[in-house]
Amino acid sequence: MIKEEFLDHIKHKLIVSCQAYPGDPLFGADMMARMSAAAQEGGAAAIRANGRDDITAIKKAVALPVIGIVKRDYDDSSVYITPTVNEVDELLDTGVDVIALDATQRKRPGGVTLKELTEYIRNRSDCLIMGDISTVAEGKAAMKAGCDFISTTLSGYTHYSRQSAEVDFTLINELADEFTVIAEGKIQTPEQAAEAFNYGAHAVVVGTAITRPEVITSRFAAKIKESRGTKKVQGR
Repeated sequence: MIKEEFLDHIKHKLIVSCQAYPGDPLFGADMMARMSAAAQEGGAAAIRANGRDDITAIKKAVALPVIGIVKRDYDDSSVYITPTVNEVDELLDTGVDVIALDATQRKRPGGVTLKELTEYIRNRSDCLIMGDISTVAEGKAAMKAGCDFISTTLSGYTHYSRQSAEVDFTLINELADEFTVIAEGKIQTPEQAAEAFNYGAHAVVVGTAITRPEVITSRFAAKIKESRGTKKVQGR
């Protein structure tokens, strides 16, 4: 896909991450395809999805660009978002538009480097590459290693990055003057998504707050439980 065309398509828009895990009520490629169709109907500009089966089904269900990842655990590394060429090959087989991968500076499985992965993708496809990072230094290194743009997905998920339950607006702001930054991670409300653009985000990715109804329901239930017995009397 042409980089400028994709970036123009998603500029100041919403990307919806349609992912479910084994054991989740909506787990399965058919469910994620339906979820992506609902996201498209609601105004999403692109979809982020995990795994060959889900991506294949989603690409048949919607006419939107797909950012693909494969999550896989390896014993010798904590990197699990598209960690090796094996996962890259799975994504290339789907015809995905963008490959997203962990672009942190942690050791990758088998010692493969980020630059080796980006070169592998470049030599085999026209896929764009999105680097998921957690710090400013990683953002700069990811762009130097060959990523087309970066996302703040992993802020707070590496032990050395800023630890907060809130959206890392600071990280977005620190990188946006120099690079194309996609805001992702801990965005829970429409207001937070809109606020990310005030810090320089090119686009925003929202997942759980849209596509995991069991988590959304639990938040409502917890708030209701917390508020029971605190009836407020209206003044006269």
